[in-house]
Amino acid sequence: MTINELFRLDGKVAVVTGASSGLGVAFAQALAEAGADVALGARRLDRLHDTAALVKEAGRTPLSVQTDVTDPESCQALVDAAMLEFGRVDILVNNAGIGTAVPATREEPQQFRDVIEVNLNGCYWMAQACGRVMQPGSSIINISSVLGLTTAGLPQAAYAASKAGLIGLTRDLAQQWTGRKGIRVNAVAPGFFESEMTDQYPPGYLESQMHRNPMGRKGDPRELAATVVFLASEAGGYITGQTLAVDGGMTIT
Repeated sequence: MTINELFRLDGKVAVVTGASSGLGVAFAQALAEAGADVALGARRLDRLHDTAALVKEAGRTPLSVQTDVTDPESCQALVDAAMLEFGRVDILVNNAGIGTAVPATREEPQQFRDVIEVNLNGCYWMAQACGRVMQPGSSIINISSVLGLTTAGLPQAAYAASKAGLIGLTRDLAQQWTGRKGIRVNAVAPGFFESEMTDQYPPGYLESQMHRNPMGRKGDPRELAATVVFLASEAGGYITGQTLAVDGGMTIT
């Protein structure tokens, strides 16, 4: 295979959660452009139509399934639908996530639990469902965060805990599945990328953090999506159990 061919995903099937907005849309579009058909999961089924249109524009086949990743049965239903439609699942991008910014002394128990349920438990249920059907050569990419590695000036205990936990989950699943099943499991830790979640931050917050970033700018979602394609493809075939920070250098300052 040529170097360019190593990055291709022709004949592959990807599952992307949280695909109705933000970074999930960028991931689905990039995977389709690399050659994969894409099963799209999100709670807001109506908002998957636009993502599905981008997959079609890339010449690939989309499948939209209403999915609540906090429900193991809903996760299994997404994988079952992908298997019925495409006959295989080769790639999982665990992207669904939520966040809070509540001071630790005031955060309600349910607020904390809700974040853990989506960001950590939901990734486990999705990985579990995909791991049952994935064949050797498959790839799972968990979308963690630099907040699993460092802090960023906001009170985000639940979010940071969930994303740090996801890094630990990534290591363990890689240890369990890479040798025995041939499934690579890695995580990506994005820095500052504009998304539906960052829209909830105080005005000017992202700009105020740029002094911590050697590149001095926010990331482009396509830069992060390209990293996901790399880890999903044969180009990343010798990488497993790793967390790759895509953060403009924030974690080295």
